Amino acid sequence: MTSSRITPAPDNAPVEATSPSPLQALRTHLAPPARAWLDRALDQAADPTATQTSLPAWELRLAEAGRRCGPAHADTARVLLLHTARPTPAALARLYHQGTADERRAVLLALPGLVPGPDALPLVEDALRTNDTRLLTAAVGSYAGRHLGPHLWRHAVLKCLFTGVPVAHVARLAERARGDAELARMLADFAAERTAAGRPVPEDLHRVLALTEPGPPPHTTDDRDPHRKES
Repeated sequence: MTSSRITPAPDNAPVEATSPSPLQALRTHLAPPARAWLDRALDQAADPTATQTSLPAWELRLAEAGRRCGPAHADTARVLLLHTARPTPAALARLYHQGTADERRAVLLALPGLVPGPDALPLVEDALRTNDTRLLTAAVGSYAGRHLGPHLWRHAVLKCLFTGVPVAHVARLAERARGDAELARMLADFAAERTAAGRPVPEDLHRVLALTEPGPPPHTTDDRDPHRKES
């Protein structure tokens, strides 16, 4: 009978560097009570029969994440809960419209891993109509980068410049801005308006304007979400 025990690697064997999963990274930052709470919440999210009152139990845990895990780790905890529960686009829309600003942000951050197509674009468009910079930052992530149409995407870039959201948060910025003459025109008009009003032109505007120059597309190796946290 063959043993199932794994033979230890020799001491001189090369060790492959692996990055911890978001859950593993988050657990290293949480105190034991918070880790225990997170484990229970994720178990509930994985069990569609776990309910409390008229709602799935994990939805109530979503609201508790800030208090249980602390503000610095609440986004990651909420996104993990959403990715584990895998709600439908309709359920995500309900969560977004009925939730707090923090819960709305979590829904936006979770979209790339939950909705493969453009079904959730109305949520992104709603966030882009606000002046809440935390929502705007979440809204211009990789989901918008993949699915937002050119007209709304250009206005999203302008909204970031207007509200002070760093354009580094705009996913696929270099790729989508490259050779975009209409975006260049909008940026020039915005700069002219600011100058005429005696207001400074954001440095980020010049960065984006430089990206609109025609040229070969930038070399990218993946479509990582700039909002994704490892902790």
